[in-house]
Amino acid sequence: MKRVGLLMIKLRCLAISTAILAVSICPAQQNGKPPVASTAPPMVMTIPGFADGSKVPEKYSCIASPAAVSPEIRWSNVPAGTLSFVLVLHDLEPHPAKGIMDNTHWVLWNIPGDSVGLAEGIPAAVTLPNGTHQLKRPRANGPSAYSYYGPCAPPGPDHHYVWELYALDTMLNLPDDATRADVIKATDGHILAASSWIGYFHR
Repeated sequence: MKRVGLLMIKLRCLAISTAILAVSICPAQQNGKPPVASTAPPMVMTIPGFADGSKVPEKYSCIASPAAVSPEIRWSNVPAGTLSFVLVLHDLEPHPAKGIMDNTHWVLWNIPGDSVGLAEGIPAAVTLPNGTHQLKRPRANGPSAYSYYGPCAPPGPDHHYVWELYALDTMLNLPDDATRADVIKATDGHILAASSWIGYFHR
């Protein structure tokens, strides 16, 4: 059953990515020109710390001691014209207030376009030395933080956590207190490629 569930998640992510990427094809079709088939291999993101579709190690979760660290992330086959990347980590299961958005755990934007990945243990900061911005996320106890928040599903069924990487043809002009919705809206019309990695976890 778990394999079937992961397959459905992958198919859903693929459908979303396909719909987004189709935006760049539509103008050519509207002008009467057939879309040009790409011969470039697809962009691929990997997380060496755990296999795609496997359990997230505790060191990357909220139960880590003394604190969770973000996993190392690598990517390759970046499309030509990429100026920046956006990375989103979210928990698919919960939908606060019965809304369309699920739980956001980490968002990075304006990752430089010549980057090939992220090192393990990205520190808390509004802006990293290379210009990458981190989303401001609320904390249950204490002030909000511009940092990674690892998987933290309660005891019970596994929650599925999706890391999503987007290659953009632009840099995003957003304020430091931008929300995930702001970031997603700003990427519209600028996505060149996308890739995802899934892990499951519960306390």
